[in-house]
Amino acid sequence: MAGAAKDTPERPAEEEEYRLSICGKICYAIGGAPNQVAGSAAAFFLQIYLLDIAHITPFHASLVLFIGKASGAVTDPVAGFFISKSRWTKVGRLMPWMLACTPFTVVSYFFMWYLPPFVSGRVAWYLTFYCLFQALTTLFQVPYSALTMFLSTDQKERDSATAYRMTMEVLGTLIGAALQGQIVASAHFSHHCTVNPPVNTTDTWHDTPSFPDPSDLLSHQAKVYMIAAGVIGGVYLLGIVILFLGVKEKDDPYALNSDRAIPFCKGLGLTMKHGPYVKLTASFLLISTAVQLEQSNFVLFCTHAADLRNHFQYLVVTILVSAAVSIPFWQKFLQRFGKKCAACGISWMIPFAVMLVTIPNLILAYLVAFVSGLSIAASLLLPWSMLPDVVDNFRLQNPHGKGHETIFYSSYVFFTKMSAGIGLGISAAGLEFTGYKPGMCRQSSDVILTLKILIGVVPAILILVGLLILLFYPITEESRKETKLALEVLRRSHQSTENLDDHKEDTSV
Repeated sequence: MAGAAKDTPERPAEEEEYRLSICGKICYAIGGAPNQVAGSAAAFFLQIYLLDIAHITPFHASLVLFIGKASGAVTDPVAGFFISKSRWTKVGRLMPWMLACTPFTVVSYFFMWYLPPFVSGRVAWYLTFYCLFQALTTLFQVPYSALTMFLSTDQKERDSATAYRMTMEVLGTLIGAALQGQIVASAHFSHHCTVNPPVNTTDTWHDTPSFPDPSDLLSHQAKVYMIAAGVIGGVYLLGIVILFLGVKEKDDPYALNSDRAIPFCKGLGLTMKHGPYVKLTASFLLISTAVQLEQSNFVLFCTHAADLRNHFQYLVVTILVSAAVSIPFWQKFLQRFGKKCAACGISWMIPFAVMLVTIPNLILAYLVAFVSGLSIAASLLLPWSMLPDVVDNFRLQNPHGKGHETIFYSSYVFFTKMSAGIGLGISAAGLEFTGYKPGMCRQSSDVILTLKILIGVVPAILILVGLLILLFYPITEESRKETKLALEVLRRSHQSTENLDDHKEDTSV
C-alpha cells in the first residue's frame, strides 16, 4: 500500500516532465520559419529571376537548379554523419550546429539574388551561391528537424510540436512568397506586356525583351530583388535568436549511458532496410517533387500560359494562406481518423489543377489556389508527423544504440531534395528544349504546352503513385500506440538499470 501510495503522485510528475509548454512549442516552430521564408521565395521566384532578370538561358538555369538541389542533398548525409558524432554541450548536441551556420546562410542567400557586374560568369556566380545556400540550410535543417525527438518522449507532445512547426513553416512560406511577391512584382511588370495580342501569333518573337541591361548594375529589377533578400536575411537572424532562447534540448531518454552511438554507415544501412522508412520516403519524395514542380513553374504558368500576369502574387498568397489556416484542421483530422487517412487530402489538388490548365479562368484560378493550399498543408504536415513514428519503431527493434535520429532525418531530406532537384532540372531543361525566350511577353505554343504539362499532368502522376505506395505503409494507429507503450517500458527499465548501477557504485565506494 505504501508503495502504491508512493507511485501515485509520481506519474503526473513524470508526465509533466515531458510535457511541452505552448511558449516552447511556438519558439521551436519560429526557429524553422526562416528556412521556409527563404525556401518559398526561391521556389516561386528563383527560376523566373534567373531567366528574366539575370538573363540566363533555360539550360543554364536548369543546371543551377539541379546542381544546387543536388549539393544540398549530398550535404544531408554528410551533415548527419558529423552531427551524429557530436558531443553534448551546455546548449545541447544539435543547437550549436544551427547557431554556427545561420550567419553564413544569410550571406550566401543575399548574394544568391545579387546581379554581378559581369555577364559571362553569371552562371558560375549563381551556381556557387545557390549550392552554398543549399548546403548551409541543410546544416540547419537536419539538426532542427531531428530536434523533434529531443523535445519530449510523449508522441502526442511531439505531434503537437510538429503541428505548431508546420503551421509556422507554412506561415513562413506565406511570408516569404508575399514579401518576395510584393517587393519584386514591379520587376516583372512591363507596359508593353499589358495589352497582349492573341497568344501564339506570328509576331511572337518580335517582342522586346524585358530583362535589365547588363551594364546597369542598379537597375530597378536588380534593386528590388536585393531589397527582398536583405529583408529575408533579417528574418533568419530573428528566428535563430528566438529558437535559442526559447527551446531546451533534452538528451536521449531511452539510451543508457553505456549505449554507444550507431556508426553512421551501419545506421544508414539499417535505415535503408527498415520497411516503414523505405515506404514513407518513397511515397513522399514523389509527392514533394510534385509540390516543388507546382511551386517553381506556377509564376511562369500564370505569366505566359494563363494570362494571369497581374494576379500571380495574389494567387501565391491565396495558396499559402489556405495552407496556413488548414494546418490545425489536418492536425485534428489525423488525430481522429489516422495519419494514413489524412493523406487523401493531398490528392485534392489534382482535378482542380487539371481544370486550371484546360480552362484558364480567373475565378477558377483562385479556387484552384485555395484547394492547392489545403493539399500542400497535408503534404507538409504528414511526413514530419509520421517520421517520428518510424524512428520510434526502429528504436524498439534496436534498443541498445543511440544517435540514429539524425541518420533518419538527414537521409530523408537527402532523398526528397535529390528527387526535387531532378524534377526542377528536367522542367527547366524542357523549357529550353521547347524554345523559352527570356524576357518575352509571349512564348511559343510549345512552351505554353510544356508549362501546362508541368503544372497539371506531371504532378498528378507523381501524387497518385506516391499515394499508392503509401497504402503499403505498415504503421497504423494501433501499432503506433503499442510502440509507445513498449518504449515507455523500455525507458522505465533503463532508468531502473541506471539507478541500480549508481547504487552499486555508491556501495563499492
